Amino acid sequence: MNWTGVIPAVTTPFSTGGDVDFEFLTRHVAWLLDNGCTGVVPLGSLGEGATLDLSEKRAVLRTCVEAVSGRAPVIATVSALSTREAVAVAHAAVEAGCQGLMVLPPYVYSTDWREMKAHVKTVMESTPLPCLLYNNPVAYTTDFLPEQVLELAEEVPQLEAVKESSTDVRRIAALRTQVGSKLTLLVGLDPLVVTGVHSGARGWIAGVANALPRECVALFEAVTKRDEERTRLYYDWLLPLLNMDAVPKFVQLIKLMQREAGMGSAMVRAPRLQLDGGELAKAQAMIRGVLSRRPDLARS
Repeated sequence: MNWTGVIPAVTTPFSTGGDVDFEFLTRHVAWLLDNGCTGVVPLGSLGEGATLDLSEKRAVLRTCVEAVSGRAPVIATVSALSTREAVAVAHAAVEAGCQGLMVLPPYVYSTDWREMKAHVKTVMESTPLPCLLYNNPVAYTTDFLPEQVLELAEEVPQLEAVKESSTDVRRIAALRTQVGSKLTLLVGLDPLVVTGVHSGARGWIAGVANALPRECVALFEAVTKRDEERTRLYYDWLLPLLNMDAVPKFVQLIKLMQREAGMGSAMVRAPRLQLDGGELAKAQAMIRGVLSRRPDLARS
């Protein structure tokens, strides 16, 4: 399993009637790989996974697997209200032909380490697939601390990687100190990609890559190669959009980016609503301004 490179948390496209647009999803996933991404993660928060029923999740996973055609891994997000439901999603991922799982703590309910460990451990041990633990205490309340991650890694051989989205710039370094080379670390929050890679992350579960995959790959490669000039060029240019991955309406904003970049629509599923009024005008102006200054990657 390759946990390195830029791996987009893919958005779920919807038709004007509110159904999943599988035809566009197929084209979008193939386009991401064509532009240098090394895998895809469907059904996550950005993919509005909480609004999809199990049959839709199965269909999304099958579509992604068919779209990548063996070129890169499909890493299914496993998130649910209950452990039983999470295990069912994990099994659906195996049946669809996915190559890995991204495992989240349960929605809504968050408590102590004993219960949260039991949940993610049960899910990870329910299939033979390699697993990525997703830590996002801002969104899900549960915070998997570095010493707890190490404990889990020592007990669960399926655990191979961690997506870190705690907003604490020290956390990836702390994880690296705890787990060493036992686990691969990935950045999960777009604006922290530079500090994350400098601290030891080898992959980026990216949001903005849904709209600008080639540019996100160029930034990641520049950071990885310690090319300071190119890193500064790409990061300073992209930062206003990367920051949109770290706000409550990040799904609406990134789908709006896709529309403005010519690869997708801004359609979301309720309870989310598309941006409107002054909020929409401000976001469009920001996105269009950034796109108008797009650097020439061949020359930079």
